[in-house]
Amino acid sequence: MEPYSAHSTAIIDEGATIGRDTHIWHWTHVSGKAVLGDGCSLGQNVFVANAVKIGNYVKIQNNVSVYDNVTIEDGVFCGPSMVFTNVYNPRSEISRKDEYRSTLIKRGATLGANCTIICGVTVGKYAFVGAGAVVNRDVPDFALITGVPGRAIGWMSRFGERLDLPLAGDGECRCPHTGDIYLLTDGICTLSETA
Repeated sequence: MEPYSAHSTAIIDEGATIGRDTHIWHWTHVSGKAVLGDGCSLGQNVFVANAVKIGNYVKIQNNVSVYDNVTIEDGVFCGPSMVFTNVYNPRSEISRKDEYRSTLIKRGATLGANCTIICGVTVGKYAFVGAGAVVNRDVPDFALITGVPGRAIGWMSRFGERLDLPLAGDGECRCPHTGDIYLLTDGICTLSETA
């Protein structure tokens, strides 16, 4: 018996590594060299390519394709129909498989519904990309990103609530839900102390 569960319509290619208590839903395809951690959830109609590494407790909602050279760390949320890319300047008539750019989504980040992550970027720890945003540059830890192209408009806690910090400069804020203290120093947000 497998340590994970998969719906009967799911396709799991031979060789895929899938962790314990991971759930794979209807019409999802996991390629043979993909690596998925423990406790993940892959919704309906998800595709996971070969050169993909997914950490533990990642939730990938319906209609998401995770293409080659994407790495997703632990605790990331990928909203419905969000988009990853792996070629920066695709053309149908020109093969660019040797030009794939790597994308890294760090621990605890949220990628909102219908957002697009352009290949080659890093999305920082616990960053929050709003629905429909287009990310074409690196995202700092804890940043709140919205718009097209995506721009930082504030900061988010690990709990997923907006922090009362200035966009730039210095500041300090306590998360009202957890008591965690966040420091903003020279425009960089860090978790200073946990409750």
